Amino acid sequence: MEKYETQREFMKSSFGRGAESDQNRGLAQPPLQKPRGQKAETIELPLFGEDLIVESNVFRCIAERRSRRDFKDEALALAELSYLLWATQGVQEIKGDNYATLRPVPSGGARHAYETYLALGSVEGLQKGLYRYLPIEHSLLFLYQENNLAEKIKGAAGGQDFAGKAAVNFIWACLPYRGEWRYAESSHKVMLLDAGHIGQALYLACQSLGLGNCALAAYDQQRMDELIQVDGKDEFTVYMSAVGRV
Repeated sequence: MEKYETQREFMKSSFGRGAESDQNRGLAQPPLQKPRGQKAETIELPLFGEDLIVESNVFRCIAERRSRRDFKDEALALAELSYLLWATQGVQEIKGDNYATLRPVPSGGARHAYETYLALGSVEGLQKGLYRYLPIEHSLLFLYQENNLAEKIKGAAGGQDFAGKAAVNFIWACLPYRGEWRYAESSHKVMLLDAGHIGQALYLACQSLGLGNCALAAYDQQRMDELIQVDGKDEFTVYMSAVGRV
């Protein structure tokens, strides 16, 4: 079992020991949201209300949560996607002088080190392709069109069929310096915990809409990073989840 010792130590708390953080050194913090190009095409997401919810009983949502992989060949409504994005990473408040954001999910030190990418196969009113969520504006940034998206997602997800059949795949990429700036070498465990919070929020939000989803941690790192066009060093895929009608 000695071969696992390093990974086991990584799971333990390291707060109170290690290098001084860039925050304590007085260095400027990274932006709360990944910048976008001035000429980038954005899509404003619609407002949603409680009338969208088909299961409002929290007990039932928790009790009936399951990973679901058998998706119907039916599109999601844009309002449903809007709600799912808000429930997982939407910005409710900006604290201080752009110091931190408050969102429906917790994050260590309110760092929220993740960007949400969407491999969008079937959502009403949107073309197939890759998008990035802009949580401060609650809008989508169109990245590029991909007609062979289903096969590319399936391949990057290790050949898992349901990922290719999903209406949309949520892909969460980490910008590690957002956490490192505050917590230095203690940040990485915290950021992995944050991914779990986001994933569970999506499960419960899907359950409340009567949708199905299944989280994935098994994927080809290089292929997934290439699909969402990140460098694999200062930003890289950590977690994803396939969503569809069931």
